[in-house]
Amino acid sequence: MLAIETKQLSKSFWKNNVVKKIDLQVEKGEILGFLGRNGAGKSTFINMLTGIIRPTSGSYALLGKQGPNDAIKKEIGVMPDYSSLYGSMTAIKHLSYLAAVSQKPVTRLRCMEVLKLVGLEEHANKKAAKFSFGMKKKLAIAQAIIHDPQLIFLDEPTSGLDAESVIHIHHLIQHLHEQGKTIFMTSHNLDEVEKICNRIAIMKDGKIKKSGTMDELRAYYQSTITVTVRHSPIQAADKSTIEKWLAKTGTQLEMEASQFTIQVESEQKIAEITRALGTYKIDIYRVDVDEPSLEEIFLEE
Repeated sequence: MLAIETKQLSKSFWKNNVVKKIDLQVEKGEILGFLGRNGAGKSTFINMLTGIIRPTSGSYALLGKQGPNDAIKKEIGVMPDYSSLYGSMTAIKHLSYLAAVSQKPVTRLRCMEVLKLVGLEEHANKKAAKFSFGMKKKLAIAQAIIHDPQLIFLDEPTSGLDAESVIHIHHLIQHLHEQGKTIFMTSHNLDEVEKICNRIAIMKDGKIKKSGTMDELRAYYQSTITVTVRHSPIQAADKSTIEKWLAKTGTQLEMEASQFTIQVESEQKIAEITRALGTYKIDIYRVDVDEPSLEEIFLEE
């Protein structure tokens, strides 16, 4: 089942085309990392899916139901901007109120369970006006999950948090994932997205430029693979022959006493190299493959 499906979804403000004919599918139970520079159209796209604004054209469905659809809002959770919190309300009152608005009233026990999940159980009765920035972020996440939604939108859930809180939120996201929740999250922390997301979509100039798993994105963007092989000493009589063969097998060959670096066009070439060295009774101690990071892929866009 698809948790999110968009077909040619577009949004224009006067003559400014902000989101341009996006086709996107998110499977139920996925954690999708949604990336894009500021101004790429991410917020507008999310605002259409969550019913804040209406599309100019195209269509979308959430959890199998066509949107806009007020009924489906009970099944989705949205992390609000921390500035939308009510300063005069306590943390537990926020959760009770938001759950009631979602027409899924909850008990005090449920509120305390969710506050514990985000690390705010000791501040349940403190007013939001006295919260630090990080505490407000955690309360915003708690509001998104208090009514036990199936689809959760998290916008920069860890930005501005200290390292310990970031780890805590990562564990929470994994916990929600294990419960079968679908999570659609934006983040400028590319390392974070690479670690916890099943799939990634990169948006640029109002369009999805590329989407897929980390391995799929690497394969798409990587025209050559840089390989470093550490090995036992090569016999002097064999050195010239091996070096000439390697030079034909790949490019950018750099030979040293106990290792060499080479660029090859496919993983199959790595297997050929290890077999060839084996025929000369050369022991291979280590093979390092340099793959592009998510940051490099993102900057490529």
